[in-house]
Amino acid sequence: MDDTRPGSAPDDASADPVADAVLDGNAVGGMLGTLFAAEMTAVPGKCAHCGTMSAVGSLRAYVRAPGTVLRCPACGGVVIRVVETAEATYVDARGAAYLRFERG
Repeated sequence: MDDTRPGSAPDDASADPVADAVLDGNAVGGMLGTLFAAEMTAVPGKCAHCGTMSAVGSLRAYVRAPGTVLRCPACGGVVIRVVETAEATYVDARGAAYLRFERG
């Protein structure tokens, strides 16, 4: 029997209404590769919020918004934001302590 009433939470507390909209960073690899002129999905970086090291491709990508938001898979902190307008592309990477680009 479904005991869900209007305004009450469903029995499954783990239900996430945006879970279907979350992709991994590989989904925006092409866009980032164009911006940085490099293959970005394998680029390692450090989350400025929690210190977790992970590749850009393993960040959680939220793409159903006016821009793209990449979040840390460990803490959920915003690592990179990208907004494209008719005049420019804005990249905010202040959530990354650093991104490491290999030479060679």
